[in-house]
Amino acid sequence: MPKRKKKPKKFMATTAVKTMSRTAIGAVPAVRRKESKKRVAKPKYKPTISKILADSDA
Repeated sequence: MPKRKKKPKKFMATTAVKTMSRTAIGAVPAVRRKESKKRVAKPKYKPTISKILADSDA
């Protein structure tokens, strides 16, 4: 059986504009995100008295 022809993709203006800008300006550098305050892991429970005393001794 002969292979099917590949269907051409639908024209989208945004992709055309982006490709033209990439050729004119160049590739945009990757984004470096700052650490979010929400993503910082907080302790789930309050420390117990024994844990507080153990930390103060050390």
